[in-house]
Amino acid sequence: MTRSRDVPTLIARAREGDARSVARLITLVENGDEALPQVAAALAPWAGRAQVIGLTGSPGVGKSTTTNEVVRALRRAGHRVGVLAVDPSSPFTGGAILGDRIRMQDHTTDPGVYIRSMSSRGHLGGLAATTPQAVRVLEGAGCDVVLVETVGVGQAEVEIASLADTTLVLLAPGMGDAIQAVKAGILEIADVFVVNKADRPGADATYHDIQGMLSLGERGPGEWRPPVVRAVAVKNEGIDEILAAIEKHRAWLVSSDRLRLRREARAAAEVEAIALGTLRARLGSLREGTGLSDLAARVADGRLDPYAAAEELIKGL
Repeated sequence: MTRSRDVPTLIARAREGDARSVARLITLVENGDEALPQVAAALAPWAGRAQVIGLTGSPGVGKSTTTNEVVRALRRAGHRVGVLAVDPSSPFTGGAILGDRIRMQDHTTDPGVYIRSMSSRGHLGGLAATTPQAVRVLEGAGCDVVLVETVGVGQAEVEIASLADTTLVLLAPGMGDAIQAVKAGILEIADVFVVNKADRPGADATYHDIQGMLSLGERGPGEWRPPVVRAVAVKNEGIDEILAAIEKHRAWLVSSDRLRLRREARAAAEVEAIALGTLRARLGSLREGTGLSDLAARVADGRLDPYAAAEELIKGL
């Protein structure tokens, strides 16, 4: 344990591209290690240096295959790339298959690519609770592009929009995605739509359905209108168009100052999540003591109302 918690050494080695050190840092993050504040402080100087791209969509639309081909194209362009692939965890065992690496084996020997599978550990929203801190680790490790692939659970994956600079929503023909997109609020979080498996029957209908739904939305002058890109990721078709759409969106973010605003909102959400976690831990210690049980007893027998009890509990923190 002493070796894995030698934070300055781990940071230095991660900056040199040592994959094992990057892995240890992310493990510290995932496990909520007591050295985590030290890790965060050491990584702070490199915050915001990576372009964060999110990929989301229903299971079976080809997220992992698309991620694999996007990584290949980014490497050709000379980028150092990090990939965080979030997998669902079992509600019974807490384990996860973590199988996205199977589709990304092309890059396992490339020192310019770091791929990490993360278990959602029951966290809703399509991400793991520690994904934002894991992104910071990859930024500190010198990745200038970080791809975050969500769980793929369907209608609860909107959390990626608060983490990514650019969010890609993948759709596929014949899966009812055009209607599901409306139900899931996907139209609001997508910066780029990708109709994958565009060589299949029904792809044109899916493409036109999304275009039609986009035309119904009201956008002011200068607002971003998500493009709809066709792709066949398994054949490496449409990947250049996806990257062009991402770059166009990034240029708009910079010119409109939205990139700064998005990243400040992301930092605010991260700080709030850490603060709430700290409060929950302190509440847990009160639960084990007498504070909360005493308040609960007074509320139960009518001597105190729950709002006054909550106020008293907060003052005790």
